[in-house]
Amino acid sequence: MKDFFSEKEPRELKARVFMAIWAVLAIFSILVGRLWHLQVINAAHYKDLSRNNSIRLTKNRAPRGVIFDRNGVRLAENRPGFDLSIIPEDVRDWEKTKRLLVRLADIDEKTIEERLEKEKGRPPYRAIKLKEDLSWEEMVRVASYKFELHGVSIDVGAKRLYQYHEATAHLLGYLGEISESEYAEFRKTEENPYSPGDMIGKAGIEVSFENDLMGVDGGRQVEVDVQGRLMRVVKNIYPYPGNNMRLTIDHATQMAAWEAMKDKAGAVIAMDPLSGRILAMVSTPAYDPNTFVDGVSREEWNGIVENPLKVLTNRVIHGQYPPASTFKPLTAAAALDSGVIKPETMIYSGPSFRYGNREYRDWKEEGHGTIGVHRAIVESADTFFYQVGLKLGVDRIAAYARQFGLGEKTGVELRNEKSGLVADSSWKRKVLRDRWYEGETISVSVGQGYTLVTPLQLLNAYSAIANGGTLFVPQFVDGIETPEGRRIRGFTPLVKGRLNVSEKTLEFVREALRGVVTEDGGTARGLNVDGLGIAGKTGTAQVSTMKERVKNILSLPYRLRDHAWFVGFAPYDDPKIAVAVIVEHGGFGASAAAPVALKVIKAYLEKKPDGEARGAAGADPAHDAAGGEGL
Repeated sequence: MKDFFSEKEPRELKARVFMAIWAVLAIFSILVGRLWHLQVINAAHYKDLSRNNSIRLTKNRAPRGVIFDRNGVRLAENRPGFDLSIIPEDVRDWEKTKRLLVRLADIDEKTIEERLEKEKGRPPYRAIKLKEDLSWEEMVRVASYKFELHGVSIDVGAKRLYQYHEATAHLLGYLGEISESEYAEFRKTEENPYSPGDMIGKAGIEVSFENDLMGVDGGRQVEVDVQGRLMRVVKNIYPYPGNNMRLTIDHATQMAAWEAMKDKAGAVIAMDPLSGRILAMVSTPAYDPNTFVDGVSREEWNGIVENPLKVLTNRVIHGQYPPASTFKPLTAAAALDSGVIKPETMIYSGPSFRYGNREYRDWKEEGHGTIGVHRAIVESADTFFYQVGLKLGVDRIAAYARQFGLGEKTGVELRNEKSGLVADSSWKRKVLRDRWYEGETISVSVGQGYTLVTPLQLLNAYSAIANGGTLFVPQFVDGIETPEGRRIRGFTPLVKGRLNVSEKTLEFVREALRGVVTEDGGTARGLNVDGLGIAGKTGTAQVSTMKERVKNILSLPYRLRDHAWFVGFAPYDDPKIAVAVIVEHGGFGASAAAPVALKVIKAYLEKKPDGEARGAAGADPAHDAAGGEGL
């Protein structure tokens, strides 16, 4: 019977049975493989995800160290701030959540979408910051709807506060969110202290001393319910604040510099010439660093970067200008020290000097007559220094200029310092592939032509003249302390080099710089204030070549007006402060830059160390007695 039925079975039925059996086996194998993948291979991953639904780790950012001036005035500190964050995995109704956030926190849907898109590749259950620094009213409104806003939280943290806004912008710098490239660079280090979204120093003191000012972040292990709401804190690791920093800056001097420059474009830098301590630093126009604390939109950032006044540029170390007549004392020092001229050498300094087929004018229409080098510095006689420069030659001028620290970075504790330019014959052959012409030497001898300096470089050169020949590395930090007050670093003067110029020559130049302020015909007579003892030099750096002399600088378009310089120190016989001022397109140094320097010097010297007033009388050097100066 069995054989009978087996012979009668249709072959089609057999084939279908076998196919069904193989299909069942295949499906079963897939299910077993998937279960193996989920429960064995990825067991730890899904275990963590499951636990993360109830136990979450949140980062508690450390406050940055407080920055003080030399007298304990707080320049940068921290304040509490409220940030709005969201965990997308906990959100139940996106449309409702967005609608409520727009109404309660004054945030638009586009911003929400952009923030979510930016954090698309983040780890699961990590909060995304939607809005920084909520107002008290916004915080209260959001908190009152906490049972309807699943996944939404308000985080309390320390926010950076710059007490003096634009007045200390380029000095202190600002904070910004760590960029992808910066984070990728830090990830290469063994101990990466940062996470995406962290705020780090971007400019000024904040970035140069990032490692000192940043603290050690803490964290919390918290238990949340199924809706992501906080139930209890399981474990809390408290953050450790960054180190506090005391700068060499004098607050009163800093504010005086800002008040004198805030409506101008340019820079002021003041330094103790006997140590290299920076007393004040202002670059204008400036920005408010508090603007960056909570981040800025792309449109806002583009507006700042594309501002034609270049508000982010620190002109003290990034601005490179022709030194103009402030270079003449260096030319004089080179000529005297090398024996090209003597103190008693007399040279005719007329209204112009003809060399070859070109006539080089003096700033003074009637000229200066036959004078020595002392009066040439006092009166800023261009035609005198044209002739001295030719006697020296460009290579010797360049060699002395480099002795004074020009053409190279000062080594200051700020990033991206520019080195300026000291040109000579070899430089021109190498860079411009051309020989040097003596007509170019004439321009270089009075600080024009190829020569470029930063205000800080020029200040350092004059400080070396004031102190007898020592070039210091300019420094901003007087000391660094732990949050508990333990001092871990103190100020030590750093000598960069010493001038190979005789003390006799430096003394002669100092006396001439004093004469610029005190003698008849001096180009900075307006600074001759009793009790201050200022010595220095004015300068007017040409922006464009003029066919005729222009006495009324305001008659020219702003972009064609000359830059105004003043560099000097006080008291001349016991220097306590040296100041460099550059006013872009300000015209004459005596009328535009010198009054700024006077305000800065007075602010610093008007009180003795014991607090008693020096009794210096006020003065208004709105215009110098000589009525102008050389190039």
